[in-house]
Amino acid sequence: MAKIKDQQEAAVVEAVSKTEQFFQQNGKKVVIALAVVVLAVVGGYLYKNFIVDANAEKASEMMVEAQDRFAGENPDFALALNGDENGAGFLDVVEQYGSTAAGNIAKHYAGICYLRLGDLENAEKYLAMYDAVNELAAEVVNAQNLGLRGDIAVEKGEYEAAVALYKKAVAASENIYTAPLYLYKQVLAYAALDNKAEAQKCLDALQASYPMSVEARDAEKVLGTL
Repeated sequence: MAKIKDQQEAAVVEAVSKTEQFFQQNGKKVVIALAVVVLAVVGGYLYKNFIVDANAEKASEMMVEAQDRFAGENPDFALALNGDENGAGFLDVVEQYGSTAAGNIAKHYAGICYLRLGDLENAEKYLAMYDAVNELAAEVVNAQNLGLRGDIAVEKGEYEAAVALYKKAVAASENIYTAPLYLYKQVLAYAALDNKAEAQKCLDALQASYPMSVEARDAEKVLGTL
């Protein structure tokens, strides 16, 4: 969590100096800003509650192997993605059991791995393959999936598309982990578009709903540069 917060602080410094340059040169610093531990907890709950047949059970077992590589003390995203003779990777789960609930989550994780490895094309592809789950415990994952796709749009310089995805991410789950983060990223995207009016609306929403959040403070700094 501390590392993620450090990344957010670094992003703010860049944004204050020059918002558009920040997006162009340092966009990856704001990618994947949700702590892995949140995903691990939510994912674990989903695996336990969506095992409905033998395929789903096997898929879940494979997911545990891949997730260990993903969320360990020293994560290996390439290994988590592709697997090896000692355990499956997320791509194995998608290929063999993509229609199961665990297979669906594996698509999301695969997208994150590709993002960590710098492959935006495949990251976008696999994140888009994930189907939002209509379950309270999955809301954080649903929101993060949309938010990460917004991050990819930022990397591609498609700020309007990013805003649309960030808005959907906020609507997907109004929780203290993702909602303020993606409101803040809307501010950054609007700043890159030089749209101070819409950026101000996002800041107002941040200050109204999450006044004590780091994101509310950082968004105010960004807005002050426009």
